Amino acid sequence: MQHRDMPRSGLVVSAVGLGAWQLGADWGQVDPDEARATLDAAVDAGVTFIDTADVYGDGRSERFVGELLRRRPDAGLVVATKMGRRADPHVASAYSLASLRAWNDRSRANLGVDTLDLVQLHCPPDEVYADDAVFDALDAMVAEGRMRCYGVSVETCEQALAAIARPNVASVQIILNVFRQKPLEHVLPAAAQAGVGIIARVPLASGMLSGRISEQTTFAPDDHRSYNRHGEAFDVGETFAGVDFATGVAAARSVAALAPDGVSPAALALRWVLDQPGVSTVIPGARTPAQARANASAADLPPLSAATLSGLRNVYNGQIRQLVHHRW
Repeated sequence: MQHRDMPRSGLVVSAVGLGAWQLGADWGQVDPDEARATLDAAVDAGVTFIDTADVYGDGRSERFVGELLRRRPDAGLVVATKMGRRADPHVASAYSLASLRAWNDRSRANLGVDTLDLVQLHCPPDEVYADDAVFDALDAMVAEGRMRCYGVSVETCEQALAAIARPNVASVQIILNVFRQKPLEHVLPAAAQAGVGIIARVPLASGMLSGRISEQTTFAPDDHRSYNRHGEAFDVGETFAGVDFATGVAAARSVAALAPDGVSPAALALRWVLDQPGVSTVIPGARTPAQARANASAADLPPLSAATLSGLRNVYNGQIRQLVHHRW
C-alpha cells in the first residue's frame, strides 16, 4: 500500500482508506460482526486511514472504529471524524465554541481517545466558511490537545476553495469520481499549492461505478439510495454523485467498458481517483471484508493509460457533465 503526506497536517495516510459511513447507517443493515471483520480486513490489506463521523448511526460507526483502535493498537491507524451535523437546525449559528467542544467530547468518548487525529466540519452552511470565530475556536481546540488538526468536508468546489484559503485547514474532503470531475479544474491545484490534503469521497458514486448495479437493482428502505434520490434527506450529490439512476446506470456501463483486461469496474474507478494529482487518499466504503480487500487492491494497479483516461473524460463530457458540473 502506498502512503501519502498531507503536509499541513503532518499526517501520513494510506492512498486507499476506508469510509465507514456504511458501518453506521443509511446503507441498509450491517451485522456488528461483519462490520468488525470488514475493518480488520481493510487493515490487513494495508489501509491505515479510516474516515467516520459522529452522526453515522448516531455514533455507531465511531464506536466500531474505536474498538478497532483498541484491537489493533500497532496498526499505525489515522482516524478522521466529523462534527456539525448534530446541530438541529443545521445553521451557522450552531457552530459555537461550546457546541464544537461538546461534539468533540462525544467523538473522543466514542473512539476512546484523548486526542483525535483529524476532525472535519461536516458540510457546514456557507456562512461558516467566512466566520473567523469558528476557525478561531478550532485553533483553540487544537491548542487544547483535543485534536491534532482539522479540515472541512464540503459539497461544492467554491466551499473547498474557501476552506483551502484558511491558513490552518489541513484537509478538504470532497466528492471526486469519474462522474464528478469539476474539482480537477481548480480545487486540486489550489490544495496542492497550499499543502492541503484532499480526501476523495464517494469514489464509486454510491456503488454505481462498481459494475454491480443495473436497472433492476433495488435497495432497502433505510438505504439512502432509496430515500435520498432527489435530496429528500440531505444533499442529492451524496447519492449516486447527483446523477439520476437511469443515466448513471447507462454511463457506468460506458465506464466499465474502458476497464483494462483483468481490472474490475470498481478498481478502474478507484485507480482513476488515485491518478489525479493532489489526491491524498480515496475513501471507498465497504460492507464486507471482500469489498474492503478489493478496494485496497486498487492501489497496486499501475496508473491508467492516456487512452483510458481520455475515454473516461469523454464519458463524463458526453453523458454526465451537463447534469452535475454547474451544481457542485
